Amino acid sequence: MEEYLGKSIKEVMTRFPAVEQVLDDFGIGCGPCSVGDCLLKDIVAIHHLSPQDEWLLMARIAGIIFPDQEIEIPEAPVRLKPDKKELRYSPPVRKLVEEHKLIKRCLALIPQILENADLETEPGRELVRLCVDFIRNYADRYHHAKEEDILFKYFPPGLDILQVMHKEHDSGRAHVRAVLEGVEKGDRSAVVENLLAYRDLLTEHIKKEDEILYPWMDRSFTTSQVGELFSRFGEVDGSFGDTGEKYREFIESLEEKFCRGRVSRLS
Repeated sequence: MEEYLGKSIKEVMTRFPAVEQVLDDFGIGCGPCSVGDCLLKDIVAIHHLSPQDEWLLMARIAGIIFPDQEIEIPEAPVRLKPDKKELRYSPPVRKLVEEHKLIKRCLALIPQILENADLETEPGRELVRLCVDFIRNYADRYHHAKEEDILFKYFPPGLDILQVMHKEHDSGRAHVRAVLEGVEKGDRSAVVENLLAYRDLLTEHIKKEDEILYPWMDRSFTTSQVGELFSRFGEVDGSFGDTGEKYREFIESLEEKFCRGRVSRLS
C-alpha cells in the first residue's frame, strides 16, 4: 500500500477508477481537478478526516487496489465524527475568503457578459475587456499577491497541493490571454471557450481553497503567524489603494444591469 500512497491521485484513479467514487464518498472531490498531481497520502492528510474515517477510507481503497489480498491497516481509535460545522477561518484567511466571494460574483456574470458581448462593436469588445480587467487586476494582481507572494511562502514550495494551486493560477492566466487575443481578432468562439473555461477552473479552484487548502493552512499557523499575516495583508491593501472598492462597484453595476433586465444586448 505504501507504493500507492506515494503516487499521484490522477495516476491512482486512472489505474483504479473506482477510487474516485470512494474519495467522493468521503467528501474528497479529486475527479474534477484539472491537475491531479497531489500524492494519495497528501490527499488523505490535508482533508483532516477523523482517525476512524481515515482508516475506513484507506481500507476501501486497499480493497480496490488489492481485491484478493489481505492488507493490514492499523486500527484507528473509534470516535464519533463531529457534526459538520461552518468553516472558521483566522482573520487574514477570512479576508481571502471574502475576496473569493466577489470573484465568484464575477464568475456568475460570465454567461450574461458573453450574451451581451457583440465583438463586432466597440461597446461589446469593451465589456469583455472590462471583465478581463477585473480578473487581472482584482483576482490576479490584488488577490493572488496575498496568496502567492505571502500566504504560500509559509509552506515548503515543493508541496504538491501548492504546485497544483500555482498551476491552476497559470492555467487561468493562459485562458485570460486567449480571451484578449480572441477579442482583438474578433474570434467569438475563442472568447466564449476560454472565458467559460476560466469560469469553470476558478469555480473549482476557489472551492478547493476555501474548503481544503485554507483550513489546512490555518490549522498549522501559530498565533504570531496569524498576526503577521494580518499585518502583511494590510500592507497589500494599502499599496493597492481603492482597488477593492473600485471593483466591487464594477461588479455591482453589472449585476444591477443584468439582473434588472436593463440590458438585452450591448451594441
